[in-house]
Amino acid sequence: MSRRHYDLPPLTTLAAFETAARHLSFKNAAQELSVTPGAVSHQIKALEGELGVALFQRKHRGVELTREGQGLYESLATSFRQISRQLSKTRQMGEEDAVTVGSTTAVAALWLSPMIIQFWREYPDLNIHQITQDRPFHDTREFDFFIRYGRDRDATLAHTAIYRDQLVPVARPDLAAGLDGASLQEIAQQRLIHLQSTSQSWTTWADWFHELGHKGDIAAGTRVTSYSVALQIARKGAGVALGWRRLIQPMLDSGKLAIVGCHSVPAPREFYLVGLPDDELSPNALKLKQWILSQTRDTWL
Repeated sequence: MSRRHYDLPPLTTLAAFETAARHLSFKNAAQELSVTPGAVSHQIKALEGELGVALFQRKHRGVELTREGQGLYESLATSFRQISRQLSKTRQMGEEDAVTVGSTTAVAALWLSPMIIQFWREYPDLNIHQITQDRPFHDTREFDFFIRYGRDRDATLAHTAIYRDQLVPVARPDLAAGLDGASLQEIAQQRLIHLQSTSQSWTTWADWFHELGHKGDIAAGTRVTSYSVALQIARKGAGVALGWRRLIQPMLDSGKLAIVGCHSVPAPREFYLVGLPDDELSPNALKLKQWILSQTRDTWL
């Protein structure tokens, strides 16, 4: 049977492999592709058979890429992103120069949106699309870049560090004033606002107290699934939230929130701009990225 012009295996097998490699899970890949895990496994086996090498190591609790699999994944991920970007340009036509940026709702409201508004004052004709969600970004091909706390596991994405934050307790100013000089034990017994995030990278109250050496009990308090909600109910006097100091600086400056006590812990990870390498970014996306980095340095360094 004659080979296709580009000497490629069937694209369905390549797409199945790329999705499974990105998730490191046949089950999650199947959900994204709307097929069964068995169908994904069949496509992977067909591709491995054609190439004559193993692409995954099957383990009891999942799969890992082999060296050959990692190399193929990086090539495919880069190529698929370039194809996706070109298709997006073709669809939008008149908006081919738009920049797409992703972030959580809290990062967008407190930091990214105000910064983009400043950017528009200098570049009013540049269109920027913001996509916000409070769960991890999986389909990263739709973004030029996104804001992420901690590094993404996708090695094909470029990571540019923005800053490392400080974690401090925050509350409504009158509540914070009443806790001036409070010990860790006293803070631990306040009504704490706990964030339940789908991302395991976010620091919890338990992590924060542990880092400071506190071994006592921590109040159960109240639980929310959105950091924006945590800050909102803290403003209303519902309890003490764990504040990312630089991120919430506008709320501290305006007096909507105040720091409780004098205890602070450096965030274990940095915030990053994650996305396409600079040589794959459009001129407008690169302009926005460089502007964000320069503004961050001028403000915080």
